[in-house]
Amino acid sequence: MNASDDLVTVGKVSTVYGVKGWVKLYSYTDPMTNLLEYREVFMKKAGQWQPVTIMEGRRHGKTLIAALEGVDDREVARELAGCELAIRRDAMPALPEDEYYWHQLQDLLVKVTAGGDDLLLGRVDHLLETGANDVLVVKPCEGSLDERERLIPYLPGQFITEIDLAAGVMQVEWDPEF
Repeated sequence: MNASDDLVTVGKVSTVYGVKGWVKLYSYTDPMTNLLEYREVFMKKAGQWQPVTIMEGRRHGKTLIAALEGVDDREVARELAGCELAIRRDAMPALPEDEYYWHQLQDLLVKVTAGGDDLLLGRVDHLLETGANDVLVVKPCEGSLDERERLIPYLPGQFITEIDLAAGVMQVEWDPEF
């Protein structure tokens, strides 16, 4: 399978665990154990997405450990370190209205209205998880106001005033000079 818009990265293989081919997984899901619940998982190996089956897994400290089908040797498992794990986009549970997955927010154009004009601040590059709230990392893009990277708290109703996924735009209440 080739990389496509149909897949969403949900974790990665971080390292080996034990001598029987188990691996440690770093999960991007919340809660982290959700990664173990997906029936159809894909691994990006040598630039190609390939199906992989998680035979067994459990939480282990701040990570997960898992046995993958066909991986029963520590050296084979070591070769998987760093491989991304993904699921089909349509396998993700539906969210309530006005809630979004991070991948839906990435690449949105971020605009602010200042002095009656719509100004383009940039594009959402990624999000950061902090203790208080998530933070949008907005990087400059073609047509943006300037070349500054901005960190904008993801607080709908406070700084985030509108999200239009169809148009690919997020409207924010933010000082363009900040």
